[in-house]
Amino acid sequence: MHLADRSSSDSSVAVLRDALGALHRPAGADARIVSLVPSLTELLFELGLGAQVVGRTGFCIHPRQALRAVPKVGGTKDVKMDRMRELAPTHVIVNIDENRRDTIDELAAFVPNIVVTHPCGPRDNLELFDLFGGLFGCEHAAQALEADLRSALDEAAAVKAALPAERVLYLIWREPWMTVARDTYVSAMLAEVGWTTLPEVQGGASGAGRYPNFDWSAGWLGEVERVFLSSEPYHFQLHHADEVTALGGRPATLIDGEMVSWYGSRVVAGLRYLAKLRRQLAEFARC
Repeated sequence: MHLADRSSSDSSVAVLRDALGALHRPAGADARIVSLVPSLTELLFELGLGAQVVGRTGFCIHPRQALRAVPKVGGTKDVKMDRMRELAPTHVIVNIDENRRDTIDELAAFVPNIVVTHPCGPRDNLELFDLFGGLFGCEHAAQALEADLRSALDEAAAVKAALPAERVLYLIWREPWMTVARDTYVSAMLAEVGWTTLPEVQGGASGAGRYPNFDWSAGWLGEVERVFLSSEPYHFQLHHADEVTALGGRPATLIDGEMVSWYGSRVVAGLRYLAKLRRQLAEFARC
């Protein structure tokens, strides 16, 4: 996602690379953007590009009021190709984790620019902001987000340094019980404030292995010190915390899944949310 070499035909035009290394030139003010990634739809609006967003998925819900006027094109994995053709986008934003490869290949047959993203940790958003800023001509807004992110990373690092590390289990689904692998974005976010996820498995770049099933008899559960119940994709509620506490024999806490798993502009608020939660839980444990 870094700025690449200058174009050989026009030395004044920068070329940018996406997560797969594909080259993109600055789009210009007439870009027609469809986002198939909820967190990046939010980022586009945060960067002041809302007027150029001509399509989004049904899971793109932020900013809620502004998105009411933006047509839906299906879901992240069941995109309506006929609707996409009608909207005639010049750019489609996709993500390796959230969108199907066959969907991306089909779109590439009639969309001029497929912009592939794959942030694996909070710091990757710095390059993401740089890519979008250069691609869509909103460099100043992107630089402001970069400064905010660096500040939030510093705040998270201070909390991590001040408190002892904790091993945690982060639940995303119930029956079957599912968690996150160590190399996911969620795990990386939690690590910024000193929470290390278990089990200690690597899920790979994509696929089901990134979100493994487990049962409550697994031996590694004995190392877990705290359990988090995410608000998405499964909407855990207070009564589930009592159930999980009984099953795991460890404190169980509800956590805002959007703050932990949404990248893009949400990463800034997410890191600050986690830093505050870490301090609050540590204070509660001392009482």
